[in-house]
Amino acid sequence: MSNVELQTRQVVVIGAGPAGAIAATLLKRQGHDVVVIERQRFPRFSIGESLLCHCLDFVEQAGMLEAVQAAGFQLKNGAAFAWGERRSAFDFRDTFTAGIPTTFQVQRARFDQLLADQAEAQGVEIRYEEEITGFDATQTRLQVRRLDGSTYLLQATFVLDASGYGRILSRLLDLETPSDFPVRQAVFTHIEDRIDSADFDREKILITTHPEHRDIWFWTIPFSDGRCSLGVVAAKEHFEGLDDDLDACLKAFVAQTPSLQGVLRDAVWDTPARTIGGYAANVRTLHGPGFALLGNAAEFLDPVFSSGVTIAMRSASMAAGLLDRQLKGRQVDWQREFAEPLKAGVETFRAYVEGWYDGSFQDVIYYPDSSPEIRRMISAILAGYAWDTRNPFVAEPKRRLRTLAELCASTAP
Repeated sequence: MSNVELQTRQVVVIGAGPAGAIAATLLKRQGHDVVVIERQRFPRFSIGESLLCHCLDFVEQAGMLEAVQAAGFQLKNGAAFAWGERRSAFDFRDTFTAGIPTTFQVQRARFDQLLADQAEAQGVEIRYEEEITGFDATQTRLQVRRLDGSTYLLQATFVLDASGYGRILSRLLDLETPSDFPVRQAVFTHIEDRIDSADFDREKILITTHPEHRDIWFWTIPFSDGRCSLGVVAAKEHFEGLDDDLDACLKAFVAQTPSLQGVLRDAVWDTPARTIGGYAANVRTLHGPGFALLGNAAEFLDPVFSSGVTIAMRSASMAAGLLDRQLKGRQVDWQREFAEPLKAGVETFRAYVEGWYDGSFQDVIYYPDSSPEIRRMISAILAGYAWDTRNPFVAEPKRRLRTLAELCASTAP
């Protein structure tokens, strides 16, 4: 290995998606030497298209908000829910936690490219079509393979893994642990939606509960160009006998759900469906000597409340701030200052994801007579503010949700 090219950089970020672009930019703005290694060539397809308001706090912190606002993405001001004849909507302009009141629904290929381009415009070096194939944790040294097959070694002071579903370091360091979430699968596509229903609000994501199986749900995410992202999520057993033809599978689930079928009655299904399954993941640790894991590279729960990108961006901001301090010679406790506070928000989201699938959170969402103040607290969580412990439903998510769900169930009309 002595003849292998060795390069030295202060910070290496793995992955140029939203977490990687924001972490690298924040570090560059503090004067640090940063390089991003990205396996793919942008633009590239990704899901996670309905951003939460809290995401824009980090986009703004990285100096990218003006560019995102000017890009023409679909404005999003909340979330709408439908189950049979029941409807419920939450408006992010009226939430318990004060923040940026609206956000966007984005085609991730364009959005991720925009953030990466903004990072480069601020001086971040991104090396596309290069892949991390090895990591020597004792030396904080990465092995990198270029598109032409040649390799080199990259010596770093610190590595941030923002590789998302690639989960590079957790695989190379054998950090993965089984998730305690049931195995679920998503089947999804993009369609020309041709929606003309007065009941459909293009400025909200629509989450539809299957009329018979409450653990099956759909996302409908409208874009600004008359298209939308459509997906169904269900436990693996619900797909038995259906998943050989993904397009037919998705259409069959929609056909079982009259309210959604009505919304999409004129849609043009012009894009082959895709699938992802068994995506819930966990790791033994979020950090170690010389590295930290960001966003989905550490843990992914479930797509139901679009929390993935928010967790990724929050972790990027937290890690960049701590690493800036560390590189400037100050002491940092990564467990106390990064892992534990990040996990606190993840656990808040987890409580409501679990409540969604066991039906208790759905009882709360679809309850017709909840108080405006409670709705504002729930709306804040749906807007991404899962770390605001002033909100009682963040401070004690499981107990508060259980109590509220029992009240809703006992007083339901």
